[in-house]
Amino acid sequence: MAADVSIIGLYILDILGRPVRRIPDRGGVDFIEEIRLTVAGTAGGTVVDCAKLRLECLAAGAVGDDEKADWMLMQMQKHGIDVSAMQRISGVPTSATILNIRPNGDRPALHVRGAPDHFDVRPKQYDVVLDAPIIHLGGTGLLRTLDGASSLALLREAKARGKTVTFDLIAANTDTAKMVLPLLPFIDFFMPSIEEAQAMSGWDSPDDCARYYIDHGATACCFTLGGDGAYYAHRDGARFTIPAYELDVVDTTGCGDAFDAGMIAAIHHGMDAETSVRFAQAAAGLVATGLGSDAGIISFEHTLHCMKTWKVRS
Repeated sequence: MAADVSIIGLYILDILGRPVRRIPDRGGVDFIEEIRLTVAGTAGGTVVDCAKLRLECLAAGAVGDDEKADWMLMQMQKHGIDVSAMQRISGVPTSATILNIRPNGDRPALHVRGAPDHFDVRPKQYDVVLDAPIIHLGGTGLLRTLDGASSLALLREAKARGKTVTFDLIAANTDTAKMVLPLLPFIDFFMPSIEEAQAMSGWDSPDDCARYYIDHGATACCFTLGGDGAYYAHRDGARFTIPAYELDVVDTTGCGDAFDAGMIAAIHHGMDAETSVRFAQAAAGLVATGLGSDAGIISFEHTLHCMKTWKVRS
């Protein structure tokens, strides 16, 4: 069966624990409530959430040839994800992050880069990775080989084939902008956080940031605003902000990835722009209610119910 979406880019194993109030001195031990392993990253977190939202998904990224890769591939297959386009690279570790989730939600991280730095998509692979109607590239900024000319060729080909392209990144700064700006004419939905949008553009307000990216070629911008909700702008002049839902937040790890998955599912189902952003906000909100980038999301129908019934912040 052909995939509904191809999720290309950064795949990471997250190891999360909460609540971490302190790191014990010397060889001491503290007891916490919960530890989880999750498939994460701007592609990995998104593909799992898309699968939970009942989309047929192709995963395209890189892992090492180690026990972390075994677990990640097994976990994705449990969700029904096609992992045939995942690359296993010998001699480098699977990318992984240790996240210490503090009681206030802060999440200091220790990260190993590893296999994603060696991931690339060659033209001979385009027929496989660009077969789905929606193409998501996630993780620009931590994809050393794919970033730059290779990403540009990939997205240019995706648009030449008539695909809808969604895009997110990670750890954005002014240097990241040099890689991102050439990609924008081939991106239909540009979906960074507002902090990332500000860091790359030099502008402050969502309106000004959106104008900057649309002037450089993006069709639409969807910025996540944390507790302030989400902002949408389209080159046709549409502009609106959707407030956040009232929730008891446990952990915000992966909320941006869940927002991406929600938008992808909304696009797949043909939702209008405002409903799409509301649905994406519901997906992100569900993830915030538990530990890890795949927490909270049960199904498309459950997420739709939450979107319709949750209260929004005043």
